[in-house]
Amino acid sequence: MNSFRSYFVILLGLCLSCSVVIQALGQSQTGPSPQNTSTASKRNSSSKKATAQRQRGNAEISKIVSEINPRSIEATIRKLVSFGTRNTLSDQNDPNRGIGAARDWLYGEFQKIAAQSGGRMTVEKQTFEQPKAARVPQPTMLTNIVATLKGTQAESVNRVYVVSGHYDSMCGSPTDAKCDAPGANDDASGTAAVLEMARAIASHKFDATIIFMTVPGEEQGLLGATHFAEEAKKSNMDIQGMFTNDIIGSSLGGNGVHDPHTVRIFSEGVPSNETQQEATTRRSVGGENDSQSRQLARFIKEIGERYVPWMKVWMIYRRDRYGRGGDHQPFLERGYAAVRFTEPNENYQHQHQNVRLENGIQYGDLPQFDDFKYIANVARVNAASLAVLALAPARPKNVTFPTSLSNDTPINWDANKEPDFAGYEIVWRDTTEATWTHSRAVGNVQSYTMKGMSKDNYFFGVRAVDKKGNRSPVTYPKPQPRRTGTGATPATSP
Repeated sequence: MNSFRSYFVILLGLCLSCSVVIQALGQSQTGPSPQNTSTASKRNSSSKKATAQRQRGNAEISKIVSEINPRSIEATIRKLVSFGTRNTLSDQNDPNRGIGAARDWLYGEFQKIAAQSGGRMTVEKQTFEQPKAARVPQPTMLTNIVATLKGTQAESVNRVYVVSGHYDSMCGSPTDAKCDAPGANDDASGTAAVLEMARAIASHKFDATIIFMTVPGEEQGLLGATHFAEEAKKSNMDIQGMFTNDIIGSSLGGNGVHDPHTVRIFSEGVPSNETQQEATTRRSVGGENDSQSRQLARFIKEIGERYVPWMKVWMIYRRDRYGRGGDHQPFLERGYAAVRFTEPNENYQHQHQNVRLENGIQYGDLPQFDDFKYIANVARVNAASLAVLALAPARPKNVTFPTSLSNDTPINWDANKEPDFAGYEIVWRDTTEATWTHSRAVGNVQSYTMKGMSKDNYFFGVRAVDKKGNRSPVTYPKPQPRRTGTGATPATSP
């Protein structure tokens, strides 16, 4: 009995020691600094409450997610397939076949949705003439269908988020306007997802504006998306994020892998519109993995996996698939943050193929190869992310580091203007980590110093938070410009 009691005492002592070690390790990661224990303790308490609130989520967004209906998505895809072909060069006046019939049907569906928005959604046909080009043998009229759900907050209404799918399709040749081109996956899936998102979201109110868009001419060279992006740039439209959904229809790949719980999201690191001076600075200070598009991808991963926890958002560090492109590209080239959603394993027998049975293999982009529940889940990830973006404050602007040498890291930024704004969070991660792993609430301030943490050793960012706990995407700091004539080393020097 005595030996058992002694063993128990020793075991208890070991457990208590382990507890102390574990607690110390936890404090070394996120705990208070020795010089300001009281303030840091309050921040940690506030951070725990915020974390719990984030884990519970927003009931309104959960409702939107639950209203995404795979049966509705299936009905849309089958209707689009029923037009025979949606090749951009096909008939525009036949009410039953061709891209014109698809265009008019989509316009009508968006108008029905707009009727449920209390007057906040408007729908337009953005028509333009596409000149003769490599895949356009003669000048052709193209029409984007654009449904705009206007924000309700004066300070945020001009901040815009765009989600798109392309409603054109093709056979083996992009200029064959006569062959049957069902395009059930490429890209009736993305078009149906956008339409379903609009249905689920239109009756809800948001601070910022959301645009639901279906475009033609993707297979001819991203023509519809390019026209919209160019017009947006000319009018100084403040697009803070753009999603394109293209080939999100199948959970079964040509490699035989069935994965109904993963969606790829492609985001570029080095911005497509980066100037030579910006490139020089980036090479000096880092940031090739911290473009606004990559911050948008990280945001979608965090929000999507919170509200659709059975889905994995697989971030791919490329602008698009190897050597290929999509409708987010024209937005990137004009300086907008943009990403692409695509299924994890494509099947090329059902992509850009004439419909045929050959050697016992069915070729062609047919609806029988779509997984409508999977498409609905991808739409849910989109919808949750769009909703949080449009409810949250704008991402902080003019976030900068001083270029002075220090083992501390001061960060500065401009103040947000939203009336429901609450404060800011500093986030950071090790330089080899893909996502933001640490955060600290710092209050409604415009500067903060990370004591004892050198900008040499970590990547930092700043995000804005409103009174309901909605968080913006992260802004990655840039080096503060130095005044010339001071004898200081230029910010671009290694």
